[in-house]
Amino acid sequence: MMTESWNSRVAQVWASAAQNRTMNTVQLIDALVAERPENDAAAVFEAASVRDFVGKEAEAEPLYRRALELGLPDPLAARAVIQLASTLRNLGRAEEAIRVLQDGFAENPNHELADAARAFLALCLVDTGDARAATAVALDALAGHLPEYSGAVRAYAGDLLLT
Repeated sequence: MMTESWNSRVAQVWASAAQNRTMNTVQLIDALVAERPENDAAAVFEAASVRDFVGKEAEAEPLYRRALELGLPDPLAARAVIQLASTLRNLGRAEEAIRVLQDGFAENPNHELADAARAFLALCLVDTGDARAATAVALDALAGHLPEYSGAVRAYAGDLLLT
């Protein structure tokens, strides 16, 4: 019950965060995080997320890593992998971000957030100069959502990697 209330209060802060992208959002989340034990993976994840949200990626990175090490449950773990990779990309470490995404979704390539991960993978590939692979990854992720032509788009995406 306590966790439900805490989660609801966290959700309320995030619901108003888009209009209030300030340090006030960090203070509100940090106050909620302070209510939890130091080793609460979800709380550490929220601390990372809010720093990422306000552009403090260098502060967010170690917090994402700690949340994952503490055993963050799914789907928060998948979100943390994606957000960590995005943070690494923003810090100019696209190749490391690629490894994080590939490792994070290796065991469950059909995870409900796998296509989101692939979108970030495509962005990282562009940053490393591999626009062809980025296009293939993005098209392959898109193919599964098309009402028609998914097979053709998936095949063309594969062809991009061969040529």
